Amino acid sequence: MNDYRVVLTTTGSHEEAKKIANTLVQIKLAACVNIVPGVESVYRFQGKVESSEEFLLIIKTTADAFERVRDAIKNLHSYDLPECIAMKISDGSTECLDWIKAEVE
Repeated sequence: MNDYRVVLTTTGSHEEAKKIANTLVQIKLAACVNIVPGVESVYRFQGKVESSEEFLLIIKTTADAFERVRDAIKNLHSYDLPECIAMKISDGSTECLDWIKAEVE
């Protein structure tokens, strides 16, 4: 079951979120990307506490594709330090996991 990942990143605009999501799906690095609007992020960056409205991307992919997803996010993203966190999918429906595997190269 460790073959699958959910990757999280955030963007500052809906347009950028759509660009990253569409690219990842089009180049078969993700089976699906959910874009969640209205996320408020509170974080420390360069010694200062910041707060901003962002769009959360929930990316479904495989373990084998993660490094390419990470690199694509870095190349497509406008942030100097884009979030890119992968979490193992420990379980899921066989049909859904098979679909992810079939959609990601």
